[in-house]
Amino acid sequence: MAYRSSSSATMISPWSSSISSRACKVLSLSSFNFLHGFCTISSTEPPSSEPISASEGSSSLNEANAVSEPPAVGAELDTAATGEGTIPQRTPRGKLRNPEKLEDIICRMMANREWTTRLQNSIRNLVPQFDHSLVWNVLHGARNWEHALQFFRWVVKTGYRHDRSTTLKMMEILGRHSKLNHARCILFDMPKKGIEWDEDLFVVLINSYGQAGIVQESVKIFQKMNELGVERTIKSYDALFKVIMRRGRYMMAKRVFNAMLREGVTPTRHTYNIMLWGFFLSLRVETANRFFDDMKNRGIDPDVITYNTMINGYFRVKMLEEAEKLFMEMKARNLIPNVISYTTMIKGYVSMGRVDDALRLFDEMGSFAIKPNSNTYSTLLPGLCDAEKMAEAQNLVKEMMERHLAPKDNSIFLRLISSQCKSGNLEWGADVLKAMIRLHIPTEAAHYGVLIENFCKAGAFDRAVKLLDKVIEKEILLNPSSSSEMEPSAYNPIIEYLCNNGQTGKAEAFFRDLMKRGVQDPVSFNNLICGHSKEGNPESALEILKIMNRRAVPSVADAYRLLVESFLRKGEPADAKTALDGMIESGHLPDPPLFRSVMESLFDDGRVQTASRVMKSMIEKGVKENIDLVPKILEALLMRGHVEEALGRIELLMNNDCIPDFDSLLSVLCEKGKTIAAFKLLDFGLDRDCNISFSTCDKALDALLAAGKSLNAYAIMCKIMQKGGITDKSSCEDLIRSLNAEGNTKQADVLSRMIMGERSIQKGKKGKKLAANAH
Repeated sequence: MAYRSSSSATMISPWSSSISSRACKVLSLSSFNFLHGFCTISSTEPPSSEPISASEGSSSLNEANAVSEPPAVGAELDTAATGEGTIPQRTPRGKLRNPEKLEDIICRMMANREWTTRLQNSIRNLVPQFDHSLVWNVLHGARNWEHALQFFRWVVKTGYRHDRSTTLKMMEILGRHSKLNHARCILFDMPKKGIEWDEDLFVVLINSYGQAGIVQESVKIFQKMNELGVERTIKSYDALFKVIMRRGRYMMAKRVFNAMLREGVTPTRHTYNIMLWGFFLSLRVETANRFFDDMKNRGIDPDVITYNTMINGYFRVKMLEEAEKLFMEMKARNLIPNVISYTTMIKGYVSMGRVDDALRLFDEMGSFAIKPNSNTYSTLLPGLCDAEKMAEAQNLVKEMMERHLAPKDNSIFLRLISSQCKSGNLEWGADVLKAMIRLHIPTEAAHYGVLIENFCKAGAFDRAVKLLDKVIEKEILLNPSSSSEMEPSAYNPIIEYLCNNGQTGKAEAFFRDLMKRGVQDPVSFNNLICGHSKEGNPESALEILKIMNRRAVPSVADAYRLLVESFLRKGEPADAKTALDGMIESGHLPDPPLFRSVMESLFDDGRVQTASRVMKSMIEKGVKENIDLVPKILEALLMRGHVEEALGRIELLMNNDCIPDFDSLLSVLCEKGKTIAAFKLLDFGLDRDCNISFSTCDKALDALLAAGKSLNAYAIMCKIMQKGGITDKSSCEDLIRSLNAEGNTKQADVLSRMIMGERSIQKGKKGKKLAANAH
């Protein structure tokens, strides 16, 4: 941190005798207790560093040794507490800390507390009277621009008057943070404060508006200088040229340049360098050439910066030959190319696809003892990757590691890893990742993703899993500053491998991090379901399936099949049925064995109605391979009294050409004494003209009579006789006797007449048959 001392001849140092005397007054016993709360807490972050301007540098350097440290607080305490001399103190262990400077204490106080009257009074108690050096240092060390501005405005109320240096410092701080209205007000209020304007103050505002992209305001400030009588030298013009050229206003720049010549201001080499840079930025090559010639005609010799600007400009417009000529001309004029010159040429060659020439220049740098910088490596390495010169790229990376140079563009490492993996050198691709870690370059998901993908392709799954462990451990995917994502081609193979090898839990932890980054890959989702199901964790698989349904992620039939089978293996047929229903709702058709497994499991678990619903779904989907299970389910439903449900299933079967065996079902019901169920089933079959034998009907009638349900038997008998059926005479007689005995004489009489009519019909048919035979 740079600290500025006062340049006044009457001021010896910030810790001169005057300040020492007032410090003795301040540091009484009570004031020490106040100071103790600030002095014993270390600063949370160091103040920002900023070089001192040229106008102040000499005085600062000359007076650097004059800046002393504040008195030790411990000594003041002993003196204040006892009223005597300094009491010997026990020497603490370890290295003694340097006492905290006064400006650091004030900056820390402003950073840790709200700007209130109480804080202002605390600072006043600490420093009753401010000098220019202390104010400048506080502004310089302030943690943010608001602290600096609050202090700048408040200190005036203490009787302090700002000078040019503190005003310039405040304007620079505000300009850096684009608080331009504040800076403008401070500038134009200077005469009221008794401070004279100078060119540097206006240059700061011109540059600040330019950095904020407000070119027109920069122009207005530049014009205002003339109105206010502030002399405009080449410094102001250079600042304006840089602002307007950055925005592509080359025509305005030309007009201002001509006006500058008319005012008698002579351009410098720096001026021409700015103009050339701006013209090439706007691709005005001919204009740049004319200014380059004009520069020489005025007797201004181009320097290395000039040539670098021209070479870079020619490469921007793909004029390779002209750039090469200028590079040779620079050498001919005994101007030694610097690292920027070589880097510019290398960048141009790489952009034109001439990587061999770029390598030749790189080697030439070494022969002239010019060390490449990080930009040089960043420029050359992509070209080597594109040209598949992996050996040369490896050498460059090793050299970077030896010199501990890290490129500013971290994306180059992703290209390096990809290129090495593409060439089949996976080990060296992994070494590039290690180099990033050694150079303290943040590793991102894409770097690991490329390696994981290629290790999986090569079958080196153990290496891929180790890399994945690093991704999970370091929370690489969740890094908010990461600018790259892992591709599906990287995470899908490793997730599939983990799910197929009993490590689905790790795969899920990894994929949940991916989901937090917005990934909704159906392949990984389905792999997780399959993995959990194979490992006997259907609950976890079902949780993943719910997430998929909420996010409308499509599923595959195999995932559902494995989930259903997992629930069945675990002995949870009800959950298996739920998963089967979800499979059908998702548009997948379960195969016949899966239907059978679920129905059998439910039936064996005593869940007959649930098994019946599965049977219903199966028949509706046209699956008829498991018809042998149907009688068992229907029989169970009828035996348990779920007659209506059973009849509904029978009707569904009949509509799909799957007619059940009524005789078998009725026989079982009669034998088990389920007469009501037998009655309803027989009635259902007779209404629909089903194929039921008369013997079965007689058995049902006998069962009804035995159970005392003569009216039910009467209803069945009527339907049988209406359909032309002939029953056993004894059964009819028994039914008539039973009806009469129960007082149902009307029904008995009707049945008797029906029987007599039936007999007469039969006799008539018999007589006609005999007559026909006689003829």
